[in-house]
Amino acid sequence: MSDAGGPYLFDVGVIALAHTEAPVRDAALSYVRAAIAGEIDAVVPYPALLGAHTVLTTYYGRSNADASRLLRNFMDARRIHWHDGLSEDIVRDGFSRASETNVGGWDGYYAQVAIVEGVNTVVTIDDDFERFDAFATEVVLSADEFSELNRFLGD
Repeated sequence: MSDAGGPYLFDVGVIALAHTEAPVRDAALSYVRAAIAGEIDAVVPYPALLGAHTVLTTYYGRSNADASRLLRNFMDARRIHWHDGLSEDIVRDGFSRASETNVGGWDGYYAQVAIVEGVNTVVTIDDDFERFDAFATEVVLSADEFSELNRFLGD
């Protein structure tokens, strides 16, 4: 876990990877298990589950029913702080952050949620969040593991 500590916000990629059979899933799964057990303070925006469903079905080959079941089960974790704020202000501020740092709109939204929620660390599989100064970024995959994931996905 990151030196900056929690609370931790989970990005879509981490949630999806933890729910796969990919050979490099253990780093993501360790965070998810710790959050479910209440060992770390985790924040998960509900829209991240929708994104994870898309990633699971589009890239990891999970069926719609399987991805839905896995993510519904994950939603049952009561020790996770589920962020349900998709207000106009958060979305607008997310777009501003996306524009300022040249990241995608979803990453701008997650960064804004992290700031609003007082998150210290965003847990992710890529380095886009390193462009933000308001929190630390924990990239759970090394460069070699990311390459292994891409090979697993057939890229």
